[in-house]
Amino acid sequence: MAGLANSHGELMNAVYRRQRWIYDASRKYFLFGRDHLIAHLDPPEGGRVLEIGCGTGRNLALIGRRYPGARRFGLDISSEMLRSARKKLGESARLGEGDACGFDAGALFGEPVFERVVFSYALSMIPDWRRALEEAAGKLAPGGALHVVDFGRQERLPGWFRTGLAAWLGKFHVTPRSDLEAALGEIAAKSGAEVRWEPLHGSYAQYGVLRRR
Repeated sequence: MAGLANSHGELMNAVYRRQRWIYDASRKYFLFGRDHLIAHLDPPEGGRVLEIGCGTGRNLALIGRRYPGARRFGLDISSEMLRSARKKLGESARLGEGDACGFDAGALFGEPVFERVVFSYALSMIPDWRRALEEAAGKLAPGGALHVVDFGRQERLPGWFRTGLAAWLGKFHVTPRSDLEAALGEIAAKSGAEVRWEPLHGSYAQYGVLRRR
């Protein structure tokens, strides 16, 4: 498993070594739903917010502005992306390098659980994304919530658009997860959690929340 994590980390570094410089400026045109997630995050005062696949730190920066009382943490497998995140966030958030499919939150962040855990367009780049979801759900504090936004099924959009987008995303090793809703529901059923799900922007994106009781 360590070998797989290392190879995936090397792949992400290769993808983002140069892309990280233009990532925020370019991704705003097609990573729709990120701000919707942030607007509905609503962490408690002093609550711990962990973003898995935090990238350049763009979302954590906005979370800090909207919820100044939140304590922010970020995990990414790419050391290149973390360089950008550290530059953007400074000491305002605690960042760690690790694999979403298996990480020791206590060792990395000094916190074993979190009131909010976030995936924003990260699961479509994680090979074993189901395991990453289970790992994230296991890091929730009682009453905590896992928020996910990613590419949707896009069944309401023209076929030519879906085909073109899939081909373009493939160049960046991105694979939309059409069964993401079902996977989140299965995890919730095992733990007695509640799930809320909604398509966004004509099914271009999908947004879900798993809330632990």
